[in-house]
Amino acid sequence: MTTTSAGAKRPGGARVAVQRFGTFLSGMIMPNIAAFIAWGLITAFFIETGWTPVPALGGFPDAAGNEYTGLVGPMIIYMLPLLIANQGGRMVYDTRGGVVGVIATVGVIVGTDIPMFLGAMIMGPLAAWLMKHIDRIWDGKIKPGFEMLVNNFSAGIFGGLMAIVGFYGFAPAVTWLSNVLESAVNWLVVAGLLPLVSLLVEPGKILFLNNAINHGVFTPLGTQQALEEGKSILFLIEANPGPGLGLLLAFTFFGVGMARASAPGAIVIQFLGGIHEIYFPYVLMKPILVLAVIGGGMTGVATNVIFDSGLRAPASPGSIFAIILQTASDSYVGVILSVVLSATVSFVIASIILRASRKRDLEAAGAGDLSSAIAQTEANKGKSSDVLGGLQAAGVAAGAGLVAEGEVTALETKQIHSIVFACDAGMGSSAMGATVLRNKIKKAGIDDVDVVNKAVANLGDDVDLVVTHQDLTERAKRQSPNALHVSVENFMNSPKYDEIVELLRSKGE
Repeated sequence: MTTTSAGAKRPGGARVAVQRFGTFLSGMIMPNIAAFIAWGLITAFFIETGWTPVPALGGFPDAAGNEYTGLVGPMIIYMLPLLIANQGGRMVYDTRGGVVGVIATVGVIVGTDIPMFLGAMIMGPLAAWLMKHIDRIWDGKIKPGFEMLVNNFSAGIFGGLMAIVGFYGFAPAVTWLSNVLESAVNWLVVAGLLPLVSLLVEPGKILFLNNAINHGVFTPLGTQQALEEGKSILFLIEANPGPGLGLLLAFTFFGVGMARASAPGAIVIQFLGGIHEIYFPYVLMKPILVLAVIGGGMTGVATNVIFDSGLRAPASPGSIFAIILQTASDSYVGVILSVVLSATVSFVIASIILRASRKRDLEAAGAGDLSSAIAQTEANKGKSSDVLGGLQAAGVAAGAGLVAEGEVTALETKQIHSIVFACDAGMGSSAMGATVLRNKIKKAGIDDVDVVNKAVANLGDDVDLVVTHQDLTERAKRQSPNALHVSVENFMNSPKYDEIVELLRSKGE
């Protein structure tokens, strides 16, 4: 098990910086997805063109001409932006930042006549950040007994001032920005160029920017579009499970070794469960396969453009069940075809690539670097092997220190009582991995170790061991520099889980 102790911080590069910024954006949306779903369901059922129209809930005149406010408008104008602002503020400055962020965002909301998602994503964190720095001015200088008075009035006064600034300053600027972005999307649709967005989206997903792309960009723009038109194609650009399904089907029929054997199980998790991260390792083991998911993604987007189809609200996770549930009443044919056709194109392209390289892959399975072959075999198998473990030990000895001496020392001496699985959003893949390891630890009779899942951005330095995907490890080390870190390629069936259990058992003896 390649386990490292994060002593010194390593430069993460541009990709890590983009991931961190994208995670911050999606971090304001992801915890509030349930509210978006609730709004989408209320819209689908109760608006005038919904499944079961109700004037008092949908906000349209009844037969007698009575006007109603309804739930749909207030929820998207006030509730959703304020939830985003509160979450953004809390991410910067805890509860105090959330409160100030909400106060300031009200000014932006009232100063415009469109849903202020972008305004909330800017004003919430900004107000919290400014409040945090203002508090530092008199930190430690307040006389005992006056702390609550100063804290409450300073937050109230500053929040009120920011609301005024938001009303007169930010509201017009964000309205202009929203109109520019909406015009750009509409131009892409009219020009027939929207499918080209998949050239950026699909590779971005493989680099764990999927939540940032979907919930940081498409969800705010798509929700505004859904309010105006009743649906949005933007909800399907990233969330379409078709490209991943086609890729995994290709591995099921034309893959080699345990990659082929594990693909059917991955299909269930990806297509039905909506956890798209499960197919990323299959692309990473043969990067040219990104062409397959790009082709599938472009096909899905093009199909929805042709049929003018879309969803009423975000589908999260990107399960086929969630997508069907959120599909607009006039879009079932287009949406279902977009999934089917994108899966077909992805399958065809991936199959051609896999068949063309099949002989070479079979030869490589029995040759090449020993440690890499063992690691890949165990990762595909989903559990460790005593025989392969012996070979791995020999490979490490011959490899002249694949694990540094200081890292071995840290591994041997550090007691482990808390384990955190961390992924970009802290929900899908990390929750799955945490469940798998938790069950293994329970079966081993170990009861003094807590296993939880979190977003990488929410990691602290109070954890003993952190498990992340190998592409997110550098960010995790920045958040928890004193923890042990384990990198995995696949959250579903990594052989390192069994090694962690053996490590815990050995420390308990």
